Amino acid sequence: MPGTSDAVGLWARIPVVVRAVLAGLVIVVVAANVWPPLLLKLGVPLAAVVEILFLACFVFWASGGGPPRRLRAVRSERFRIRRISGAEWLWGVAAALAFAATVHAAIVVLFRIVPYPAASFHRGYDISFIPTRAMQWVACIISALSAAICEETGFRGYIQQPIELRHGPTTAILVSSAFFTLVHLEKRWALIGMVPIVFAAGLLLGALAYASRTLIFGMIGHAVMDVWLFAYWWTQIAGTFAQRPISESGIDLAFAIECGALALLLIASLVCVGKLRKLRGPASASVHSFS
Repeated sequence: MPGTSDAVGLWARIPVVVRAVLAGLVIVVVAANVWPPLLLKLGVPLAAVVEILFLACFVFWASGGGPPRRLRAVRSERFRIRRISGAEWLWGVAAALAFAATVHAAIVVLFRIVPYPAASFHRGYDISFIPTRAMQWVACIISALSAAICEETGFRGYIQQPIELRHGPTTAILVSSAFFTLVHLEKRWALIGMVPIVFAAGLLLGALAYASRTLIFGMIGHAVMDVWLFAYWWTQIAGTFAQRPISESGIDLAFAIECGALALLLIASLVCVGKLRKLRGPASASVHSFS
């Protein structure tokens, strides 16, 4: 059809960075916002089932399944489908867990330096309408899975991967991290002190995706990070941060330990990413399987 061919030709003439950003943001904005209305309309048990089915269909399509057939190979490439070795699983999961712990350690250090604004973090995340604590935890877990799968697909897949091929990993990681940060700036918890943490999280996730050539480990780390973000920092169903800032307590032993833990966790994250980078083979070795 001439109209379709013209549209494809016009799209192909748009710079790679612009195309990647537009495609990735559409995926993130649309897919990641299915869960909240489901939760409000259907309640936790039914909404959770529907969201899991939606995420399964989303992963199937984003990784190359379904229409349009002519774009299946491109979608598979964007989703970074490939075989993962046992050693890569070991270092990849270690990197994911170290990443999640690093982010939370950074938030703890931040709120030892400045007071923790619990009300701002809680605003917009009130799940008191969910009657039981067990269902509140389910809501947090599904929220984390939804954000992890959709955001890693959009930012580290559809935005970062094509830019890597055209402009190299440094530019790609910086661009994906910048838009990852911008998308989160509208959140009520996006205080000035949180901005560098979010941007650094984007850099680590971008480096992890590039080093491992898969989105799986980023999704694992992102999900683990978000479960605790939702349960502790945002909904506060797992407790509320009550440590005093050092302006009140002074630079005590606890603060020194917290800073040391942050440094060690960051080093662990970088070491694991470095191990994955050494394990990666040539790009041509990629195949369309996770197994």
